[in-house]
Amino acid sequence: MTTVDPQQLRTFATVTRLASFSEAARELGYTQSAVSQQIAALEADLGTALLVRRPVGPTVAGRRLLEHAVPLLVRLEAARADVARLAGSPSARLVLGATPLAVGVALGRALGEVRRAYPRVEPVVRVLAQDVLAARVATGEVDLALIDGLAAPSDPLPLPEVGPLTTVAVDERPVAVALPAGHPLAGRAGLALSDLSAARWLDAPDLTPTADRLRAAAGTDGFRPATRYRGTDLHGLLALVATGHGLTLLPAPVVAGAPGVDHAPVAAPRLVHRTELVHGSLPEGPAALLARLLVD
Repeated sequence: MTTVDPQQLRTFATVTRLASFSEAARELGYTQSAVSQQIAALEADLGTALLVRRPVGPTVAGRRLLEHAVPLLVRLEAARADVARLAGSPSARLVLGATPLAVGVALGRALGEVRRAYPRVEPVVRVLAQDVLAARVATGEVDLALIDGLAAPSDPLPLPEVGPLTTVAVDERPVAVALPAGHPLAGRAGLALSDLSAARWLDAPDLTPTADRLRAAAGTDGFRPATRYRGTDLHGLLALVATGHGLTLLPAPVVAGAPGVDHAPVAAPRLVHRTELVHGSLPEGPAALLARLLVD
C-alpha cells in the first residue's frame, strides 16, 4: 500500500502553483535538486508522471492529485494549529481576517472594547477575499474572521470545508442592485434577478457575488461580465457603476447615498447579504473577547 508523504505533496503543490522547480525550491528553502528528488519519489510511489517539465505544469494525473492535495494540506495545517491552540497558553495577540464589506462600525466598537480590556494588544485587521479566509482561520494565520456573502434568509454561507470551525451569523441585510443614477430600473419596489441576466455586470469577486453565484441564485444563464474589477476598494467599484460600466449586487445600506448611484431591491429570489463570524477553538484572551462582543 502506497503512503503519500505530506511533505512531498506540499512540494508538488508548490511547484505546480509557481510553475517552476527553482522558484519552489526558493520558497520552501530547499535546493532545486531536493525538490526534483521529492517530485520523482512521489511519481515513483504513485506510478505515474505528475508534472510536465518544460514548461512546468501538471499532467492529467497531476491535476487530479492537486484536487486532493490542496484540501489535505490545509486540513493537516488546521489540525496542527487547532491542537496548538488547545495545548498552548492564552494568546495575547489579536489578528482578525475580514472580507471588505464585513468591516463596519460594529466591528470598530467591539475592537475598542477589546483595547480597553487588553491595553497592550495591538489588533491587526487583515482584509482578504472570502475564498481564502476559512482556511486562514483553520491554519491559525488569523485568529477569527468576519466573512460576508450572498445567501437565502437564515441559510449559512457556502464556505469551504477546512476543519472543525464554529460559524455564527452576526448580521443580515437586504440586497440591492446598484445602478447608475437615472437608470430606468432605479426606484423600482423590487426586481427579479433573473430579469437582469442579460444586463452588463461588473465582475468583482473580492467584493460581490461571482457570475456563477448569480446564475445559481437566479436559476438561469447569463450575467456575463462587461468589466472585470480586481481589488477591494468599494469606492472604485461604485464609481464604475456610476459611469455605466456594469451593474453589481451589494447590501442596500452600502449603495444608499453613493454619488451617481441608484439602486433597487432584489425581490426574487429572496436573498440577504449575510455576515458570519468564523473561528476555531479560542482560549481566553482578546480574540475570545472579540468573538463574544460580535455575537452579543
